[in-house]
Amino acid sequence: MSVHRNPLLTVDIIIRMAGAAVVLIERKNPPYGWALPGGFVDYGESLEAAAWREAREETGLEVECLEQFRAYSDPNRDPRHHTVTIVFSALAKGIPEAADDALRAKVFRLEELPDNLVFDHARILADYFNL
Repeated sequence: MSVHRNPLLTVDIIIRMAGAAVVLIERKNPPYGWALPGGFVDYGESLEAAAWREAREETGLEVECLEQFRAYSDPNRDPRHHTVTIVFSALAKGIPEAADDALRAKVFRLEELPDNLVFDHARILADYFNL
C-alpha cells in the first residue's frame, strides 16, 4: 500500500525598492544563507494573502502592487521537502526589519547580490531581472 504525498505550497516575494534593489532575508534556520522573503501557505489562505503576510512577518514592510510572477516546481529546489513556490513581485518603501524566520533583512542592489542565495532564489532573481 502506497502513501499519497503532495508537494508543499509556498510563496516567495521579490520586494523591489528604489534604485534597482531588492530585499533579502538571512535565514535563521537551515538551510542557512540569504533568501527571498517567503514561506508556506496556510490552510484557508489565498496565495496573495500568504505573500502579504510573509513579507510583513519577515521584513516588517507593507508591500503594494503585488503581482504574480511565475511558479517554480523543481522537486529539488528545497533540500528539506518537495515544494512548489508561487513567486510574486511587489514594491515597498522603508527600512526592512528582520523578524519571524529572518535573522537579518537587508536591501541589496542587483549588482551586489550575495553569493550564498539558498533554494533556487538565484535563478528566480535571474529570471525576473534577466540577469
